[in-house]
Amino acid sequence: MKLEGQARIPSGCAISAVISKDGRKMTGEKIIESMVPMHDRSNGLGGGFAAYGIYPEYKDLYAFHVFFTDSAVRAEFEKQLRERFEVVKDEYIPIRKMPQITDVPIIRRYFAAPLQSVVSRLQLDEKEYVARFVMHINTKIEGAYLFSSGKNMGIFKAVGFPEDVGKFYRLEEYEGYSWTAHGRYPTNTPGWWGGAHPFGLLDCTVVHNGEISSYDANRRYIEMFGYKCTLQTDTEVITYIMDYLVRRQGLSLNEAASVIAAPFWSTIASKGEEEARELKYLRQVYPSLLVTGPFSIVLGFSGGLMALNDRLKLRSMVVAEKDDLVFVSSEEAAIRKMEPDVYNIYAPAGGEPVIIRVKDGAF
Repeated sequence: MKLEGQARIPSGCAISAVISKDGRKMTGEKIIESMVPMHDRSNGLGGGFAAYGIYPEYKDLYAFHVFFTDSAVRAEFEKQLRERFEVVKDEYIPIRKMPQITDVPIIRRYFAAPLQSVVSRLQLDEKEYVARFVMHINTKIEGAYLFSSGKNMGIFKAVGFPEDVGKFYRLEEYEGYSWTAHGRYPTNTPGWWGGAHPFGLLDCTVVHNGEISSYDANRRYIEMFGYKCTLQTDTEVITYIMDYLVRRQGLSLNEAASVIAAPFWSTIASKGEEEARELKYLRQVYPSLLVTGPFSIVLGFSGGLMALNDRLKLRSMVVAEKDDLVFVSSEEAAIRKMEPDVYNIYAPAGGEPVIIRVKDGAF
C-alpha cells in the first residue's frame, strides 16, 4: 500500500459558499448539506468551513482558533498570548465525538484584544500586530497551529470528509451571514489537520480547488514581506497574497484579482487605453504574484465574498442567486441542495471576479 505523499492522485476538491446580501443569519446546516453531492470530490483527508458573523457578543475581539498537540504546548501558547493580548474569554471549541474523525488535537478558542501599550511601543497598526503574532506562533511554537484569527468569524477544519467535519464541530448551532466550505483531495501535500481548508489570516479566508504551479515563485516573493508558508500546501500562499495586496498594498478586490489572475498581454492590448494602462501597471509591479495553474477560489472577508477562476477557467465554478442569497460552488447540484429554486445560474468567465458584499450596516 502506498502511503500519503508516495502517489499522485487526480485533483478533485469541492468548494461551496453562500452569503446573504441583507446580512441575514443562517445556521451551518445548509452549507454542510451542499457538500454531500460532492462527496467524491474529496477523499477524507481534509474538510472545513469558514463562518462570518458567528460571534456577535465578542465582535470587537479577535477570535483565535488553535490546535495543540499537548497541554505543554498549550501552556506555552497561552503564556505568549497573555504577554501580548488581554484575553477576555478562552474555552474548548465544542465538538461532537464521531468515529469518522480521529487523531483529534486539543482545540481551543480565545477572544482577545491586543495590549495597546505593546502595539504602541512597536509602532504597528493593530492588524499588522495580530498578523505578526499569527506568524510567530505558527513558526516558533512547535505543536501549536493558530488557524483562525479574525473578528466575529471563525474557521473550523479537520481531517475527514466535510459533511462529517461540519457535524463534528456542531456547526448547526452557529448562525452566520456568510459561509464557505471545502472538501479536500490533496495531490502533492499531506493530509493533516493544518493542511485542511479554509486557510485564513485576520478576516481573510480562502478555499481553493486546483493546483498552483507557480507556488515556489509566489512563496519566495511573499516571504520577503514577513509571511511564512509553513503549512505544506499551495493554497496557503494565496491567502497571504490576498492579505498583502488588499490590506498592505491597498488594492481593491478587482485589482487584486487582476494581479493573481492577470489577463494575457494580448487581452490587455485589446482593452481601452485607460484600462490597458492599469492592467499593464499591475502586471509589471507584481509579476511574481501571478498565480498560474488551474484554480477556482472563494475568498471570504468581513462583509463579503469573492469568487475567482484562473484566467483559462481550468476548474469548474457556478454562481446562482435567490432573493438576498448568492451561492457559489464547484457544481450546480451542490447549490440546488441548499436552495432548489435558484435563478440566474451562470459560470463566471476565467479571470473575472464575482464580488458580493453585504449591505452597509447589516453585519
